[in-house]
Amino acid sequence: MFARIRRLFTIKTRVEAFLIIYALALGAVERGSVYLTQYPGFGGKLLFLACTGAVFMAGGKMLDCLKLENEKRAAEAEAAARTLH
Repeated sequence: MFARIRRLFTIKTRVEAFLIIYALALGAVERGSVYLTQYPGFGGKLLFLACTGAVFMAGGKMLDCLKLENEKRAAEAEAAARTLH
C-alpha cells in the first residue's frame, strides 16, 4: 500500500523532472520578486539571484540522479541477462 503511494511521488522520467524544475522556477521567481519589493537595491537583487540559483542547482542534481538511476538499471538488467545465458 505504501509502496504504491510512494511511487506517485517518485520522479521517473526527464519530462517529470523538467516539469518539477519549471514549478520550482516559478516559485523562486515569485519569491524573488517579493524580495525585490521588500529589500530594494543590491540586497534584494542578491536574494533574487539566490532564489533562482537554487533552482539551477536542484534541477541539475535531479537530472544527474535520473541519469545515474537509469545507468544502474541498465547495468542490473545486463547482469541479469548474463546470468540467464
